[in-house]
Amino acid sequence: MTEDKQAPASGSILVVGGGISGLTTALEAAEVGYEVFLVEKNPYLGGRVAQLKQYFPKLCPPTCGLEINFRRIKDNPRIKVFTLAEVEKVSGVPGDYTAEIKLNPRYINENCTCCGECAQACKMEVANDFNFGMDRIKGAYLPHEMSFPARYVLSPQIIGTEDAQRAKDACKYDAVDLDMSAKTLKLDVGAVVWATGWQPYDANRIDNLGYGRHPNIITNMMMERMAAPNGPTKGAIQRPSDDKAPESVAFVQCAGSRDENHLPYCSYICCMASLKQATYVREQYPDARIYIFYIDIRTPGQRYEKFYQDIKADENIFLIKGKVAEVEEDPDTKNITVVAENAVTGEKIRQTVDMAVLATGMQPAAATTQLPADLTFNADGFIVNDFEKGGMFGAGCANKPADVMSSNQNATGMAMKAIQTLVRR
Repeated sequence: MTEDKQAPASGSILVVGGGISGLTTALEAAEVGYEVFLVEKNPYLGGRVAQLKQYFPKLCPPTCGLEINFRRIKDNPRIKVFTLAEVEKVSGVPGDYTAEIKLNPRYINENCTCCGECAQACKMEVANDFNFGMDRIKGAYLPHEMSFPARYVLSPQIIGTEDAQRAKDACKYDAVDLDMSAKTLKLDVGAVVWATGWQPYDANRIDNLGYGRHPNIITNMMMERMAAPNGPTKGAIQRPSDDKAPESVAFVQCAGSRDENHLPYCSYICCMASLKQATYVREQYPDARIYIFYIDIRTPGQRYEKFYQDIKADENIFLIKGKVAEVEEDPDTKNITVVAENAVTGEKIRQTVDMAVLATGMQPAAATTQLPADLTFNADGFIVNDFEKGGMFGAGCANKPADVMSSNQNATGMAMKAIQTLVRR
């Protein structure tokens, strides 16, 4: 005898995180008929993908995938998006959760037309977090050209200053609302998918690699922003110390990954990211010499392996199997010397380059920010899914290190798991 399906306590799904995994989860659930609340802490959707110049497997720019998803969200009334929002608490049981959401003020309402007059009126500048602090922006700003929602933001740093009033006075559409304040919203949902994503491991903690002390040592995500057309240098790859076009670049693999003092696991994406970024340099500077220092090159799948073989065939790209022990800076030229031992020949190598790029590892956001719910984590901060219990699930890089394609596949599966929670038997 079979039992009839009973109505779920709530037919809604909460998706926490508006990166590629969160977008995929929300769309997959909404397009088969479920109400979805999508909560994102930033003032825009898109997550890490929005910060890339290109992403695998097709080396698409972010616009390639995100614009389509943004259009699907805009056209789907079942998805309700909350940006500048944080989940403060989730309580309850599978099928019947209450989520408390803090909505932080944007100080710009829906009248905004993105005319930019508020930014022009501002005099104060703040660090641009989207570009990892490599440049500065006005206190009234559009996070980036592809921002969704397409609406400016006022930095909290200018609230209460003359700049805030200048921004309000400059707006012809009454879009600047300086009286906005934080609000708390309660949502009843049947399932929660945590797509809280990842953050680059803090390179300042890797003492021997010189980041933070030497300006011509940057991270792989900083390289992505530098190479991106909407980045701090409008796509020009150049040395931070003097804006010089680099004649040589070193990529240091496993910067903090596979290291018991930092991240003990392989971050999955770093090898392919550095191989990809080598092509960025080669496109701009055909004669530049590129040195990639690695423990192992990991290129999962036939397509990635072919990409690796193509890189190996480039006569100006040198792959050196050896973990970098330290880096040094010439105080006069600001050149960087990378010191490593060649694991094949046993030779000690000292390679001097114009700049170095650290392939910093992928750390789950939950490793440094506690998620306010009854979740299980492994020792590294990744969510361990309990499919028997159901109700709440980690998706994408909140669950394990993954590239964009793998994150999408995982997120589709977690949308299905969330739906299964809603339909009780």
